[in-house]
Amino acid sequence: MSSTVIHPPRHREADQPSPPAGDPAWARPALLVLLAATALLYLWRLGDSGYANSFYSAAVQASTKSWKAFFFGSFDSSSFITVDKPPVSLWVMDLSARIFGVNAWSILVPQALEGVAAVGLLYATVRRYAGVAAGLIAGAVLALTPVAVLMFRFNNPDALLTLLLVGSAYTLLRALERGSIRWLLATSAILGTAFLTKMAQALIVVPVFAVVYLLVAPTPVRRRLGQLAGAAAVLVVASGWWVAIVELVPASARPYIGGSQDNSLLNLIFGYNGVGRLTGNETGSVGGGPAGAAGRWGATGWTRLFGADMGTQISWLLPTAIVLGAAIFWYTRRRPRTDLTRAAGLVFAGWLGLTGVIFSLAQGIIHPYYTVALAPPIAALVGMGAVICWRERSAAWARAALAAAALAAGVWGYVLLDRTPSFQPALRLLVLAGAVVAAAGLLGVDRLRGRIVAAVAALAIAASLGGSAAYALETASTPHSGAIPTAGPAATAGFTGGGRGTPPAGGQASRGVPGAGGGFGGTPPQGAFPGGGATTGRPGARTGGNGAGGLLDASSPSSGLTKLLETDASSYRWVAATVGANQAAGYQLATGDAVMAIGGFNGSDPTPTLAQFKAYVRQGAIHYFIAGGMGGGSGQGTSGQIASWVEAHFPKQTVGGVTVYDLTQTSGSA
Repeated sequence: MSSTVIHPPRHREADQPSPPAGDPAWARPALLVLLAATALLYLWRLGDSGYANSFYSAAVQASTKSWKAFFFGSFDSSSFITVDKPPVSLWVMDLSARIFGVNAWSILVPQALEGVAAVGLLYATVRRYAGVAAGLIAGAVLALTPVAVLMFRFNNPDALLTLLLVGSAYTLLRALERGSIRWLLATSAILGTAFLTKMAQALIVVPVFAVVYLLVAPTPVRRRLGQLAGAAAVLVVASGWWVAIVELVPASARPYIGGSQDNSLLNLIFGYNGVGRLTGNETGSVGGGPAGAAGRWGATGWTRLFGADMGTQISWLLPTAIVLGAAIFWYTRRRPRTDLTRAAGLVFAGWLGLTGVIFSLAQGIIHPYYTVALAPPIAALVGMGAVICWRERSAAWARAALAAAALAAGVWGYVLLDRTPSFQPALRLLVLAGAVVAAAGLLGVDRLRGRIVAAVAALAIAASLGGSAAYALETASTPHSGAIPTAGPAATAGFTGGGRGTPPAGGQASRGVPGAGGGFGGTPPQGAFPGGGATTGRPGARTGGNGAGGLLDASSPSSGLTKLLETDASSYRWVAATVGANQAAGYQLATGDAVMAIGGFNGSDPTPTLAQFKAYVRQGAIHYFIAGGMGGGSGQGTSGQIASWVEAHFPKQTVGGVTVYDLTQTSGSA
């Protein structure tokens, strides 16, 4: 490996310390242990979560049957409608599923590997500017953040988004070393790819990165401005090439853009997945209300990251990161403008600060698992700050910062653990006591010697990471499914719209596709495909029931209903239609055939119109209509109109507790 700490060339600015000659001998073995442990944590019994988020798994299944569905990110292989995100995260899973078949492992393993890569890349980034020990601490903190464990074992876009954000921070800092335009353009390309993973959220860091480059890059101001202009152009191209193609394709030749209200990708970008997330003005959103008000997506305000919804997901070391981040800037306060240690601190502190503020005040749709985007900057600031302060522990300010950081982690860890008092009840006292003892030792660590010094450091690390690690292990040992998963023990989040407990047995294969199932040493849970009831969406809960899904949970068709849908399936473009994508997902995954998701994800997209649906029925394109789902039969919106029309004109039967209408036979004038 190259030198442990990199600084700009000495002739560019005032004299700076020379970097060490190389990494210590233990660096590579320690990194391998970190990566192996992370892989074990993220892969252990991974198949137990089955199809996890069936909404995205159904889109993966569709892509294995149609390259058109692959390119557009269609929910179904007949490309009626897309998912409500761009397709890059799906493409990774799609290729895996095309190679290994549609099953839990082919869908979820890419997420786990993205997590291992994120840990390794964060290590490489922090190591380069603060040393090996700092990189190892940062990697461990990221690996053990509960929401990171959750998302790197789940198939939402956030896993790939987080990896790409870490990659963009790495390339930006490499650009800052010598004012390299190539590394800066690579940063833009990565961020553009991140945009095609989760749209606007990926661009939150752009203002931070631009300002840091403008302030720090070791080139004249005029050159910096020109380089940033070039980077902006590359960002537009990298973000917009897929958007441009989709917008140029006639609407009749592509699927409807899910999540939009006018079949426009621009509407999705600037509305549902853009400004609407900030203002709450989104069709399909129940809104968070004004700042400080408790709404569908939780109370907004400056303490939101510490509250019931998000606190146990991400905030374990947030107070510690703030303390140690301040210590980094104090330590580098007299360094030259181009100092890279301070630049790294600015990058990660800016990333954490701006993203944290937006998450705290956003009034639109926001879920606790979004906070995984904060895990890398928190981990980086903790790793960098802890090692810098430890090296400078002869100074009173460094000892005070270390003590305050350890005490903050212990006290806040106690508070978070106390929110689930039945979970490891003794742990919160151990964490608090350990932090108090460690803080006292750190205040006088300059007077300690030998093994006592090592013991104090080990106790500080253990007390700081104890609560987070316990939640991380609990998260990894629990299957997760649904649209809104949460990390840690049950009932740790105030809004529990899905996620924990026994999932659908997604390890079973779609019809005609080899299955995987299970996990390291385990077998997939039973009861969803076929037979079994539907998850309720509340952590740990499961009901008997009729197999119908809803807004947040996939349907769980019985064997009889699955057999009915599979009958003569090749004669129809869609074997069934139903309201809402999660309702449709279970049927589609069970049969392996296209199911029309009326109204998209939550049934609120205005497609198809009643007239369009009638035309599909007349063409014989749809075999069955399955009642239930979000908005089904409500009489409101296009989905309600369609449901009411079907109920009035077609014969029904009940199969496996689910009402099914045969659209090839009429009971009245249709």
